[in-house]
Formats: sequence, structure tokens, C-alpha cells
Amino acid sequence: MTTRSMPAGQPETLTLADAPMRQARNSAAFWAATGRSRGHAVIRRRGFVAVDGDLRAGLRILIQEPDLDPDELAEVSELVRRAPGPANVEDPFSSTDLSHLDLRSWQMPVMLRPPGPVGEPALEVIRAARTEDLQAAERIVIEGFELTGFEPYRPGELFPAALIEQPGVDVFVARHDGVPVGAGVSVVDDGIGSHYWIATSQSFRSHGVGRAVMLGSLAPLADLPLTLTASKLGRPLYESLGYTVAAPSTWWASH
Repeated sequence: MTTRSMPAGQPETLTLADAPMRQARNSAAFWAATGRSRGHAVIRRRGFVAVDGDLRAGLRILIQEPDLDPDELAEVSELVRRAPGPANVEDPFSSTDLSHLDLRSWQMPVMLRPPGPVGEPALEVIRAARTEDLQAAERIVIEGFELTGFEPYRPGELFPAALIEQPGVDVFVARHDGVPVGAGVSVVDDGIGSHYWIATSQSFRSHGVGRAVMLGSLAPLADLPLTLTASKLGRPLYESLGYTVAAPSTWWASH
């Protein structure tokens, strides 16, 4: 397996203190790539990046600095208030208070993995290059994350074909006896890798599919420092793969 965005030279050394900022940057790169591939507006400010989508995709805001100024906070608030669909805000620094908005909030850890070898996945894991592979990944992620906003299913809405043409973005599919059972996305930006949408088909949960997806997608990135934001269920898997908790990330979402 290869990735189209491996940097030359020695990998960067990251500390746990670096992880929130680098995860912020990588998440912004991923969501900006997603927005571009969908034809949605991407808004860039010093303190945040926003992808202003449609009724089904909604609004995604990625906080980029721990010290939003009053104008940036006001703009974030206005974007949330006028969002046509669901609104989601990621704050890896847990420093921006959005409690004045009608949003629910929770925390998940930002995690860091230094460069290092990874094992072989127990299942076949491929990089999606064909339309049918990309759509298989799309269906698994919609099911796995219960993305009801993308139902009824419309092929190419969550993962447009243009997404895998974006620099640094790869979509992976795990297969059991040729049947797609797991999926995930890896993103490399500025020498740092991260993972998103690691999902398993419901009928194959607790069968090691998530581990296979991670191992298969980690293999091309083994020489890079990696960050991610972990769910409560995902954290034990990531810790077993060499990730360490760096800091809490606060997420805000519309009800």
C-alpha cells in the first residue's frame, strides 16, 4: 500500500503538548477537503475554519487557536445560529465557551502516536480507488456512526468521488471474504497523519474489524507522528496501537 502524501526526510518529533494544535490543523485540512469535494463554502479565519454545508451535511467548525477574539467568536456564533442543517464545532483546546448557544457538549481525548512499526491486519484492507469501494466505505460509515442526516442514502454525498483526489486524503475499506465490513479515512497534512470515521458494519462488530482498518491504514503512515480524537469506545483500541492521551477536546453540536 502507498500513500500519495508521504513527506521526504526525517519525521517531525511531537510532544503531547503539541498534539491539540496539530490535530486542529489536520482536522481543518480534512474538513476543508471534504467541503471542497462537495462544493461547499470553506471559511478561513485566524482562529477557526468553517465548512458551511447544506441541509443534510450541515455546518462544521474547527477551532484553530485557543484564543478566539471577540469578532471571531461572534462570527462562529452567527454561523451556528443560521446553519441550515446540523451544526458541529470541534475545539481541541477546550478553550472556547459556546454555552450561550443551544448546543450540547462533551469531551473526547486528543491522542498522539509517535512514529513506529505496526502489525499486519487480520483482514484484507484496501485503499478505495473505485466508485464501488468508496460507496461501500460510505455506507459503512453512515451505518456505523448512525448518520441519520444522510438517510435515505444518496451515493457520493458523504464521500464524493472528488474526496480521494484531495491531497493527503485516503479512504480505506476492510473486507472479509471479499465483503466490505469496515472503513476509515486517513489524512496527512504538513507531515502529520490522523484518522477519521473508523467504522465497522453492525453485523461484524467485536470481530476485530476496527483494529484491521487501523492497522491497514497505519501501515503507509508508520514513519509519521499521528494524532486523532478518540471516542470512549475507540480509546482502548488506540491505546493498544501506541496512542497516548494528550489533552481533552471539547465538541459542541446542535440537538
